[in-house]
Amino acid sequence: MTAASAPGEPAIDAAINHPTRLAVVAFLSACDEAEFATVRGSCQVSDSMLSKVASALEGIGYLAIRKGYVGKRPRTWLSLTPAGRQALALHVAALQGIAATARRAGAAADAETGRS
Repeated sequence: MTAASAPGEPAIDAAINHPTRLAVVAFLSACDEAEFATVRGSCQVSDSMLSKVASALEGIGYLAIRKGYVGKRPRTWLSLTPAGRQALALHVAALQGIAATARRAGAAADAETGRS
């Protein structure tokens, strides 16, 4: 379960493994699109941090950035691309696989020592 896994198989994705990137991607996975300020507030990051994360994720095709206006005020909206949604799903599956393997190993070790 590494980044070298076959396409479509669960793998830890280095691009979203950082907690801030993972929080942004997870937040956006629950909506079609969100305003920059809403994502910033929910993920509890600064404007500059969210801007850097969004630019990096956009650069690899996981996130789309749309700019426009509400009245005369500029606004920025963020959304996950299909590739971003798939990357998150595979990343979460890989984490769940790691946790399940560790639990099984812990249970087996416990059984070997005679504890139950």
